[in-house]
Amino acid sequence: MNKDITTDILNEWLDNVRPYAYDGQVANYIPALARQNPEDLAVAIHYIDGETIEAGEVEATFTLQSISKVISLALALMDNGEEYVFDRVGMEPTGDPFHSIYRLEQRPSKPLNPMINAGALAVTNMIHGDTPDEKVGRLLTFIHEMTDDQSISYDREVAESEFESAFLNRSLLFYMKQHQIVTGSVEETLDAYTKQCAIELNVCQLAKIGALLANGGRDLNSGRRIIPKHLARICKTFMVTCGMYDASGSFAIKVGIPAKSGVSGSVLASLNGFGGIAVYGPSLDEKGNSVVGLKLLELLSNRYDLSIF
Repeated sequence: MNKDITTDILNEWLDNVRPYAYDGQVANYIPALARQNPEDLAVAIHYIDGETIEAGEVEATFTLQSISKVISLALALMDNGEEYVFDRVGMEPTGDPFHSIYRLEQRPSKPLNPMINAGALAVTNMIHGDTPDEKVGRLLTFIHEMTDDQSISYDREVAESEFESAFLNRSLLFYMKQHQIVTGSVEETLDAYTKQCAIELNVCQLAKIGALLANGGRDLNSGRRIIPKHLARICKTFMVTCGMYDASGSFAIKVGIPAKSGVSGSVLASLNGFGGIAVYGPSLDEKGNSVVGLKLLELLSNRYDLSIF
């Protein structure tokens, strides 16, 4: 395991990428996210042996947004099994935007993968629970287990803001309900999904989730199995092929680390034998990925030869 990266190096490199903070813009299509400060930058590495190093505004919290898709997929697979989940959601990457409805019109009219919005909505629909709050409560309990932190919850203002403005996601759900991909109430599934996306944490907590995935789903301290190893592998594989929206291919070439981004400006990376890396920088590029996050992960990967390829 390469542990040459120090806090001083992280601080230096964070300063180097800081000028890129204004090369994009925050996610202003979600009203509650439009107020994020592009200069709130942070990074944390949680090594597989439990050591953590961090730099920047590490106390700044952000919402998971699409990073939650990795966690909800793991829980849905544990609830239902692979056959059930992948009978309703595919495994293939797409070059289309994450919110596209186009591919749903192609037979067999199921989402191509769990990392685009349609697939993630279908996955949330599969999580066991009689109400949206029960589903979200189970997701939070799952995250509490992964982070060993009971304080993590969701931002109600962000959840409400996303729920009220989620017209396209409603369209995706209604289309999938027409084709029996999802069941039950569209509004209740959307309620659970927007609360899931609004789960709030910081880079240190997020990096620990990445380290647990890198450890094959086992808790780093107790060794307790939280996610079955083969399901952790499935989640990391989707992070490689689909995790960075329709920039996943170029990210694999430039960085080569399993990663998932969210439109809050956060990025989760997980590397077997190394640990978890979390980066936060709210300014997004045209694909919806953190500008600073991409630059910093590219620097780290190239300097320390972290690519899995």
